[in-house]
This record gives sequence, structure tokens and C-alpha cells, in this order.
Amino acid sequence: MTAAPVRLMLNKAHYPVTSLGPGTRAGIWTQGCTIGCAGCVSQDTWAADPGTSVDLAALQDWLAGLPEPLDGITVSGGEPFQQPEALAALLEWVGRWRRERSAPLDVLVYSGYQLARLRREHPGLLARCDAVITGPYVERLHTPGLRWRGSGNQRLTALTALGHERYGGPEPGGAPPMQVAVADGRIWFIGVPGPGDLDRLEARLRASGITVEEVSWRS
Repeated sequence: MTAAPVRLMLNKAHYPVTSLGPGTRAGIWTQGCTIGCAGCVSQDTWAADPGTSVDLAALQDWLAGLPEPLDGITVSGGEPFQQPEALAALLEWVGRWRRERSAPLDVLVYSGYQLARLRREHPGLLARCDAVITGPYVERLHTPGLRWRGSGNQRLTALTALGHERYGGPEPGGAPPMQVAVADGRIWFIGVPGPGDLDRLEARLRASGITVEEVSWRS
């Protein structure tokens, strides 16, 4: 009997991503999150919508077809660890694929769960990550100058030799970069904005005569 294809609830996938990890990266945002952090800028990823499911093979083909440079893959959400079987299958494939590549490629995964819980419940998944950013976003703990984290309680942990090479030193300082991407008639803002940044952006767009009908940071 042929095994059913592995499917992942996917909010979006984008290349290039330069604001969520070092270098030029592929970004994958899973769909579905029950944590529901107040102030989350990705509330559009909360609903666990089976209609967003894609065959993992299609996502793998997309990754394999990306141009260079490709320094890493960032998986965010949503909550990636709420789809552990699909995430495991994806990261297992990435592990095989990157061994065929000449240049190193790291895997960074964001999670709203604490690292201790992930180590207890998903040690096999952590073994496939080079680094993780863990912990819920806490709006009142937003710390200006964090490049890849939204709030100071969130923890960046390197897990492999490559992870320590790329994430083991001080986190780069300066204002977090924000990217703008346009796809399928939608505008995406990729990065780690501060509290109120996106509302101020929406107000500026409105003042310029641009109406924003739906935004990811409000449910």
C-alpha cells in the first residue's frame, strides 16, 4: 500500500528572506497556532485551516528550485511544532538535501513554546534544527534593538556546530529590518516590528490614499 503524501498547513512560503536570520533565506510560515500571543503580528496564521494544506513534495520542489544565494531556511508560523509529523518530514528531507549542497545551509525555527517543553516533547525535531527562537511573544517585554526576536523573554538557542557558528555570538544590533513582498494581490511585511509599528504604517498608507482591507496583525 502506498503511503499517503505528507501534508503541511501552510500560510506562505517566500524567497528571499533577509530579516529573519543571517544571510539570504527561504521563509516558510505554517498555518495554525493555539498559543495566541497578545500583540502577535501574524494573527492570520492562527486558524488551523485544512484548506491551506499542501503536499510536502510541492514545498520540497520549491525549495530545491530556489536560486543562489541560499544560506538558510527559517520556519515560523503559526506554531510549527503543532504540526510535528509534517515538520519532522520536512526537516528530515532538508537534512538530506543540504548534504548534497556545496554551501552550508542552516535551519532556524521559531516557536512560541518554551525550550524546556520542546526538549521534553520534541527532542527529535530539535535534533534537526540548527537554532531555535523559543518562548511566547510578550508585548510589554518588547526590547528595541533585537534583530530576530520580538520580545526580550524569547530565547535564541544554537543547537549544532553550524548553529553556534551563525547564532552563537551576540545577536546583530540595530533596528530590525523589515521587508515588503507582493504576491497574489497581497502585500507581505516580513520581519520583527515593534509595538504599534504596523498600525502607524497602516495610518500612513491611509493618509496616502491606500486602503488596507485586511491586515495580518488583527484577527
